[in-house]
Amino acid sequence: MDPVTALAQALGLAFATGISAYATAAFVGLAAHLGWIGPLPAALSLLADPWVFGAAGAVALVEALALLVPGLATAWEAVHTAIRPLAASAIAVAATWGDARVAVLAAILGGALGLTTHATKLGVRAAVDTSPEPVTNAVATTAELGVVAALGWAVWNHPWIALGSALLLLALLFLLVRALWRAVGRALRALFTPRAA
Repeated sequence: MDPVTALAQALGLAFATGISAYATAAFVGLAAHLGWIGPLPAALSLLADPWVFGAAGAVALVEALALLVPGLATAWEAVHTAIRPLAASAIAVAATWGDARVAVLAAILGGALGLTTHATKLGVRAAVDTSPEPVTNAVATTAELGVVAALGWAVWNHPWIALGSALLLLALLFLLVRALWRAVGRALRALFTPRAA
């Protein structure tokens, strides 16, 4: 595979890892093990080991359950600020291993994309958590897992479309975060502004 396409695949995986490192590793590993995608680059082939994708899947399940609980979801996301960007960088490097120049580019760009994706997701989660009911958290978690699975498949079959879709989704999520936080700000101002008699 040419280095530029490998970089596109790496960045698609970095985006998915910014959403959930565990779900990305679990889905890519399981899909490769079952022959749905692949072949994986040599450095990523370890994900296809049942012990590896099984462990990643178990932690992804714990993460999905934690993200259903308002308050806990934001705390979980905040803690993962230290994990997801590094995991995105590592997955991007593993996807391009073999060409040092491309691997270094993948590390830098993958880490930056993973951080940006994670920060945007954290903003969405914090805004969603202002609602006390669990339905919005369940919808958000289901959507996130759907995006990870779709990207995990598409990055191997249509890497450029997957990367373009990921970047478009990131821009839309950024606009959603802005809109949500403006709505939360208006609601808080209305709540704490004294009403005229």
